[in-house]
Amino acid sequence: MTEAAGAGKAAGAPVCRRLVGRTAVVTGAGSGIGLASARRLASEGAHVVCADIDPERGEAAAEETGGLYVPVDVTDAGQVEALFRTAFDTYGSVDVAFNNAGISPPDDDSILTTGLDAWRRVQETNLTSVYLCCKYALPHMRRQGRGSIINTASFVAVMGAATSQISYTASKGGVLAMSRELGVQFAREGIRVNALCPGPVNTPLLRELFAKDPERARRRLVHVPVGRFAEPEEIAAAVAFLASDDSSFVNAAEFLVDGGISGAYVTPL
Repeated sequence: MTEAAGAGKAAGAPVCRRLVGRTAVVTGAGSGIGLASARRLASEGAHVVCADIDPERGEAAAEETGGLYVPVDVTDAGQVEALFRTAFDTYGSVDVAFNNAGISPPDDDSILTTGLDAWRRVQETNLTSVYLCCKYALPHMRRQGRGSIINTASFVAVMGAATSQISYTASKGGVLAMSRELGVQFAREGIRVNALCPGPVNTPLLRELFAKDPERARRRLVHVPVGRFAEPEEIAAAVAFLASDDSSFVNAAEFLVDGGISGAYVTPL
């Protein structure tokens, strides 16, 4: 990891408590953006349900945040339905669904080399899982007449890249389109649905890319106008905003948190 890549300033402790008494379900809560978001949501007063396929990481996240760990394979409809039912049965509401779990495997590359198995695996984990999480969060939110759904898309949902991850990019475009449609469909029931579109983030996935292919990673960094990657806590701050009433008129949006990548033609030297 280069100095520039790791030089971001983590968001400090929140000065407000916007989510006291609310229940937030976070998938992929065991690491990266999910873990940072679970911490931030808990610090703002939410009951956090930490969902992860890895029991060690998920249980650690729940213990740290004072929340509940639920093991879940987000591609399994029955397990996802049980996740949201457990959240409701435990805390009495489902106020926030941060549908964040996803993968970016090395065999997802150019369309010329990516096999059908890799394509399907990424689509199932990144797109079908979000469909399932929305499907099973929405009934709880509709009964309540309120809720905030935040789906993790990506800045690649609005841009193309020559260093392609074809299924990842397509899946995130699907998340963006689905979030927009759901936000429109359920707006008058008090439910907001937004697509969070982070730029490159200093997470284990990115550090693995640096270790395996430093040149490809450097090609990503040069396009970031601020000259560094985001820290997970910076993305978590956006999640907390979208989860709270401070974003009450933000709906069906592509919420870019990308350091200016999507606005850049050329970047500073």
